[in-house]
Amino acid sequence: MPQYVIERHIPGAGALSPDELRLISRKACAILDRLGPRIRWHQSLVTDDCVYCVYSAESEALVYEHSREGGFPISRVSEVRAVIDPTTAL
Repeated sequence: MPQYVIERHIPGAGALSPDELRLISRKACAILDRLGPRIRWHQSLVTDDCVYCVYSAESEALVYEHSREGGFPISRVSEVRAVIDPTTAL
């Protein structure tokens, strides 16, 4: 399945409390459970004003469907073409 990085511009995201992040995560997971194995959330990175999410999905359209149903904003979706890390240098 293709992987996608989703950029969500959310002013003040870095100030969200652990409880707020837990509620958002639960909502996202409930939608993922309903959509089935066609989409999977790997992780999200929270910065001051953005959340960057990594998903695997059958299509970009499915990423948008998940966000629409959850009311999660999308600023940009990019398909991952390669993954590198420190072991790439070896």
